[in-house]
Amino acid sequence: MKRLTVQLIMAVLLTMSGIVLLFCGFWVDPKGEVDNSVLVAFGEISTFAGALFGVDYSYKLRVKE
Repeated sequence: MKRLTVQLIMAVLLTMSGIVLLFCGFWVDPKGEVDNSVLVAFGEISTFAGALFGVDYSYKLRVKE
């Protein structure tokens, strides 16, 4: 059960950080260090990874029931 809890926490954190970075990509003016496209790309990857973790978690939870 501990592994599923860690997986759920990671899914939530990845999804939330990806969403925050996606919005930051629209609001942050690049100062020459991080371009908006980098923030948006990383945000999309994090959101996708979090979604995959969440789907995997829900299937594992259904199998245990």
